[in-house]
Amino acid sequence: MQDTLAQLEKLRRDAAECELIRNLATDPKKRELFDRLAAHLTVLASEVERVILVSGKKDGG
Repeated sequence: MQDTLAQLEKLRRDAAECELIRNLATDPKKRELFDRLAAHLTVLASEVERVILVSGKKDGG
């Protein structure tokens, strides 16, 4: 479970980093790319979090 939590935190950090790069980018194409990357990583983090919650309920938590 610790490994999964670590992956969740990494996805969140990566999404935040992409958001920062997006905000600093001056090239519209790069801004759009990092916006899409941030959105995708945020969705992945949400899915991992959902799996963690579902697993916790199955284990009696």
